[in-house]
Amino acid sequence: MVPGEVYEFTIELLATSNLFLPSHRIRLDVSSSDFPHFDRNHNTGREAWQDAELMTAHQTVYHDGKHSSRIKLPLVPRE
Repeated sequence: MVPGEVYEFTIELLATSNLFLPSHRIRLDVSSSDFPHFDRNHNTGREAWQDAELMTAHQTVYHDGKHSSRIKLPLVPRE
């Protein structure tokens, strides 16, 4: 990826559930890794098993008129 360029991603998540009651909130964390589920991401673009260098990754979520970011959560009515 090129720093400063805008990329579009669709990320499918694994099944999960949570009951949100009044006043509950949800937080979304954006990261370039999923450790320990997957091995750490060195963020260099090189082969992870042969690369000892680590680089810090910076993510920017755009949410303006030109870049409509969103999270869609399914709703299952309570019984």
